Amino acid sequence: MSIRIALDKPPEFYTNLDFVSGRIIVVLNRPETIGNIIVKLEGESRTALALQPERRDEYNGPANSVTENHKVLYRVFQVYPDDGVALSFQPGMHEFKFNFKVPLNNICHDARAISAVMGVGGVGGAGNGGILGKGFRTMDGAKQLMLAHVKSTLPPSLTGFPQEAEIRYYIKVTIQRPGIFKENWRYQLGFKFLPIEPPRPDSQKQEAFARRPFAFKPRTPLSGRRSFFGSKPSNLPNGAGQTPPSVEISARLPFPSILTCNEPVPLRLIAKKLLPAQEQVHLTALEIALVGYTHVRVANLEKVERTRWIVVSALNLSIALGSPTDPVDTEFEVPNTLWAAQRLPNTVAPSFRTCNLMRRYELEMKLSLSWGLPGGGKSSGLLPQIISLPLTMSKIEVYSGIKPPAALLSTAATTTAGAGVNVASPANGNIPAPRPPPRPSANGGPSIPSRPSDPLYPPQLGPDNVPAYEDAPPSYDEAMAESLTGPSDRPAYSGVTAENAPSTMPPEKN
Repeated sequence: MSIRIALDKPPEFYTNLDFVSGRIIVVLNRPETIGNIIVKLEGESRTALALQPERRDEYNGPANSVTENHKVLYRVFQVYPDDGVALSFQPGMHEFKFNFKVPLNNICHDARAISAVMGVGGVGGAGNGGILGKGFRTMDGAKQLMLAHVKSTLPPSLTGFPQEAEIRYYIKVTIQRPGIFKENWRYQLGFKFLPIEPPRPDSQKQEAFARRPFAFKPRTPLSGRRSFFGSKPSNLPNGAGQTPPSVEISARLPFPSILTCNEPVPLRLIAKKLLPAQEQVHLTALEIALVGYTHVRVANLEKVERTRWIVVSALNLSIALGSPTDPVDTEFEVPNTLWAAQRLPNTVAPSFRTCNLMRRYELEMKLSLSWGLPGGGKSSGLLPQIISLPLTMSKIEVYSGIKPPAALLSTAATTTAGAGVNVASPANGNIPAPRPPPRPSANGGPSIPSRPSDPLYPPQLGPDNVPAYEDAPPSYDEAMAESLTGPSDRPAYSGVTAENAPSTMPPEKN
């Protein structure tokens, strides 16, 4: 006997509103009686955090870690039997077709849907055959009802945090074999998932920025030192004792600050002259990095993992920042040729927020500025001064680059305008707390630590006290979405490199 799942024209990754269709191929080498064949489309967000010895009593046992598993996607399709009558199958190959549509939002926040689909009372629950038919053992959804949930769009596939966090999507097939001593046959196939992006805000022709002024120290001649060839510098070489240059560097992004997966960073670097110094300043090195913060939550335990992707790393530059004769307050924009062709790494996942995991981003820049080019100062008897200047933009969102259908955008715009609400996102700080479960002792969701105040890092453009709302971002209409199909234009993405590899998470404890 063998089981195989054959998908119909599988893409590199699936997204919302896609149809996941295919065939279950069963090859039998002897006659078998099969009760039914169930196919499930599932998505799980799993987290695990280690426990300190003094806290183990809080979790009712000596376990070294505590886990939490959210079924963000759970859809069921019975491919056999159609008429409810089990038949005996002869040896050979048998095929059964299935077809799912990926929804927009997660399911675990909806207690009624969990009860109906996962078998906790009511339809599909205990004592009710429900959609799965009599005799089929469904998973116990009681655990899902006892967890804290948020309503959100489906999160992207995520790995890279062994024994701590992962988000996986897969298709599972279960073949029931009637009989006390006969085991059911099971098989599963993983796939990558990347969500469509939320509605992009209208262009306001405004910019978010991070800026920092700097000034070089007054330089002195290399008195008392001889060069390699034995010549002695003059007592007062040209430039010594003059006013050192002072410049302000600012990094600017369109507001709101949105980056797109597998696309270049729309960055502008501007140097502004602050003092009337007749000296030349050069940009000698530039590094641009995207920093991701993954917030992991299990019950009331939290941990933040930091991941850094280098977008641009350029050394040995000699870009003159304006001219020495420029008047004060003159601005010079650094040519964007250094980063205009550099796309975000295709392992960067979009910003997301789900019940027990959240991802937000910052953009870090490091610039090396030189008064006098390295290697060229000895001829004038002066050593060049080099300053390393850091800049950080803390409110960055990353979108998937998968544009939602126009009809869905129209519905979202109408719904948002009628409700008078604002779109919440991991980057802008509007993170609603997870919706509490029925039990009053449940804990909330991940929180974002506030950034310390720094006068050299001015606040980003836009209000910080925008009220949050409780609906999923974006507020798409699921009923409207049923009549739409997934977008065809998609960026390259490899956020999960081995979606069918064994899970690295510790086993759940019952």
